[in-house]
Amino acid sequence: MNHDESRALYDRALSVLAGGVNSSVRATQPYPFFVERGDGAHVIDADGNRYIDYVLGYGPLLYGHDAPEPVQSAVQKHAAAGPMYGAPTEIEVEHAEFVARHVPSVEMLRFVNSGTEATVSAVRLARGVTGRDKIVVMQGGYHGAQESTLVEGGPGNAKPSTPGIPSSFAEHTIPVPFNDEETVREVFEEHGEDIAAVLTEPILANTGIVHPVDGYLEALRDVTEEHGALLIFDEVITGFRVGGLQCAQGKFGVTPDLTTFGKIIGGGFPVGAVGGKAELVEQFPPGGDVFQSGTFSGHPVTMAAGHEYLKYAAENDVYGHVDRLGEKLRSGITDILEDQAPEYTVVGTDSMFKTVFTRHGTAERADACADGCAQVESCPNYDVCPKTGADVSKAETDRWERVFWQEMKDQGVFLTANQFESQFVSYAHTDEDIEETLEAYKQAL
Repeated sequence: MNHDESRALYDRALSVLAGGVNSSVRATQPYPFFVERGDGAHVIDADGNRYIDYVLGYGPLLYGHDAPEPVQSAVQKHAAAGPMYGAPTEIEVEHAEFVARHVPSVEMLRFVNSGTEATVSAVRLARGVTGRDKIVVMQGGYHGAQESTLVEGGPGNAKPSTPGIPSSFAEHTIPVPFNDEETVREVFEEHGEDIAAVLTEPILANTGIVHPVDGYLEALRDVTEEHGALLIFDEVITGFRVGGLQCAQGKFGVTPDLTTFGKIIGGGFPVGAVGGKAELVEQFPPGGDVFQSGTFSGHPVTMAAGHEYLKYAAENDVYGHVDRLGEKLRSGITDILEDQAPEYTVVGTDSMFKTVFTRHGTAERADACADGCAQVESCPNYDVCPKTGADVSKAETDRWERVFWQEMKDQGVFLTANQFESQFVSYAHTDEDIEETLEAYKQAL
């Protein structure tokens, strides 16, 4: 493939953008290709190269790059009427009503502008309503670029994970390993009166994709209730992708106190939301005292896109299509890797997938894990499949980024460029796309 135009654009970008990009995950080696346009399940770069797209904007593009006609019409209608007003509009009420009807935890919402803003607001709300300061988070979990959760270490030695955050912030954050019920209970025994909330993704969706082991989410629900703390599910990635319209909390049957949303809920436009029990969410102004506000919150174009996105999914077999293709893709990759690279784990569920180049593994899989690790104890690979963010970090991450991703790109398949980010299937993908992708996997491996 020729990438001369992308290289020239990157040279220009390096002069005016930090690192030549506006999000660090886009800074691929040796330089990123620049996308000119999308077409269904594909993107076309500045040099005219065409790729099957499984990045999909890092999750929000449930329909690929050609949104259904009702979505496009709604966006055009609201954009033409006026970009925004600084006043309420009917469409934000309709969108909130739809979400509240379908997501188990949601009685009331506050829309914001990004997943980061949603988790920032949820943490502040939890602290405000409980009068406590400490937040328990999962090692390897990601909740956006906020000071309260950009930490590393363990329960007794948390520290900021990036320069620019005072160490005092980490004093109020307790990182624990995902899937480790014992450590969570020990933390609550020691700090229970000071813990405002446990904040977790129901699936570690930004770190390889790690499923909860049987009973783990239920244990978090129990321990938070026992100690008067809140349980917050970060469903920015899993929301309206895992578990359909009920999200991952519906799939797993565990209802949190608060849920954060982003990505799909805005139909491809910048968005975030905090939803949950009315008695909690109404503590935001003007009804309560926990400050939250935003000029672009509830933006009418975003609300229209998100509302029509979800309505279309409710009225058509969107999830049946994307989940079937996701299963076909994961199952096909599993078969290929059993023959060619048994030290691996295929992970994911519904329309999410990833291959983790673990350093240990077996060629055997339980039937329940035939299309991706489901943390089934009877599976011969159970003891070595990733159960925490640290397990994924120990994988051959350089092999993914420096070798495998490059090879797949050269074969016209666009995957996320590091070992950690999830990949997605869209409504625009076809069985032919899946077959072509599996052939690329065979060649790349």
